[in-house]
Amino acid sequence: MKITEIPALSKLPVNVMSTAALLRVAGYARVSTNEEEQLNSYAAQVEYYTKYIQAKPEWEFVGVYTDEGISATSTKKRDGFNSMIADALAGKIDLIITKSVSRFARNTVDTLTTVRKLKEKGIGVFFEKENIHTLDSKGELLITIMSSLAQEESRSISENVTWGMRKRFSDGKVSLPYKRFLGYEKGPDGLPVIVPEEAEIVRVIYRLFLYGKAPSFIASLLTDEGVPTPGGKAVWRHNVIISMLQNEKYAGNALLQKKYTTDFLTKRQKVNEGEVPQWYVENSHPAIIEQEMFDLVQYEFQRRAASGQNSMSAHPFSCKIFCGECGAMYGSKVWHSNDPRRRRTVWQCNDKYKSDEICRAPHVTEEQIEAAFLEAFNRRVTEQAEIREGYDAVLALLADTSALDIEADALTQECEVVMELARKAVQDNARAAQDQAAYTERYNALVARYEAAHARLGEIETARTERRAKRANINRFLKILSRHTDMATEFDEDVWYTTMDRVKVFADGRLVVCFRDGGEVELQPQEELKQAVA
Repeated sequence: MKITEIPALSKLPVNVMSTAALLRVAGYARVSTNEEEQLNSYAAQVEYYTKYIQAKPEWEFVGVYTDEGISATSTKKRDGFNSMIADALAGKIDLIITKSVSRFARNTVDTLTTVRKLKEKGIGVFFEKENIHTLDSKGELLITIMSSLAQEESRSISENVTWGMRKRFSDGKVSLPYKRFLGYEKGPDGLPVIVPEEAEIVRVIYRLFLYGKAPSFIASLLTDEGVPTPGGKAVWRHNVIISMLQNEKYAGNALLQKKYTTDFLTKRQKVNEGEVPQWYVENSHPAIIEQEMFDLVQYEFQRRAASGQNSMSAHPFSCKIFCGECGAMYGSKVWHSNDPRRRRTVWQCNDKYKSDEICRAPHVTEEQIEAAFLEAFNRRVTEQAEIREGYDAVLALLADTSALDIEADALTQECEVVMELARKAVQDNARAAQDQAAYTERYNALVARYEAAHARLGEIETARTERRAKRANINRFLKILSRHTDMATEFDEDVWYTTMDRVKVFADGRLVVCFRDGGEVELQPQEELKQAVA
């Protein structure tokens, strides 16, 4: 075998005029928090790189790109960093100087991807602390090693922060996003303190919802009144109202770790559906809403969802008057609308003419409804001593949930046992060959057992909510009765909203007034109703 080397051809150098130019250099500074100490470091970095680059006569100072209070684990939200890279790739920067690899990025993939993009364009990055220049032959190897170390450091910091937060949660320490949380501010001891003006807005929202108003109606009302949202915006959204109505913190309690971070690199958060522990802290801070009212609101959400009711009307009788014959809701109708002298509003069964057989329940006027409510309420005022005596045993029974609690504990243990059995079955099937038909049957049986226990747990929680709502309704009704020692002489909308459930109208003119505490008063037909029926 004969091997002959073919030497490279020698070429004369090209005669090119000198184009020596200043190296365009930019600095990059970043701090990951807004703490005062970090902000001082941030300002120092900016000043340092400005002077450092300007002191080099062979360098042209492009500027210092900055990100303040931004984490380095991802480049997606770092506007200063992204602007710098865009300018470099556009040919405006030849060299980037930064403090260290961890200042540049703690994500190995982002670091290497960015460095390689810049390297393809002949743009270097110099990391002062590690003394690494990416255009050197050993630069990429060192970058890979240092970025991996930085990423692990970020992981460690994230795990320490998570541990610290969960330790605070387990100790019952509560903190709120005060800039976006209406009703509270951070007190001198670090605990939430009620802001009276904002707290009144929260109470109005809860009161209007219990009055039958929809979240969208409440949002429109607050927007029209010029009340700023928790985030300081002018327009309220119905989902903000719903969030406030379902937030247990307004009742002085706190459910901690509602969300958790799934990935320390992306910072993506997920609603906690049992993947990580939660803590429920009762009486953790001053309450704006009484627990009874909060329980009633949660029950009202369930009731509306079950009935499909969408209460948006501003009228107090909307969704409160029902037909005693067919069960349909009554709606308002304007009679003689073109004649101002005869014009009046009546309430009539919405399904009166929807079938071949006309519903026989009569229409009622607003004056008749008001008079019926006054009569029924006054009757209960006169009987309040007997009502209180009868409710003592009922309230005690509603407060006793021990049987439900015992069953719930047993079902929770059942779910844990079945979950472990299912996990073991999957592992055994993965380790050794089994009869797959038998395995599938066994696994499906465990799934059915788990779902049955889980469904029953949901039923128990619903029963608890209903009991709390009934107890709250009774207590609120008793409080209102205690404030009325004399007979009411005028229709009061506030009393109507807080005590009334519905009024049922029957074909013979009878009215049955149903109160929120479960009590009912049957009233014989009024004279006008007798004539209407006749």
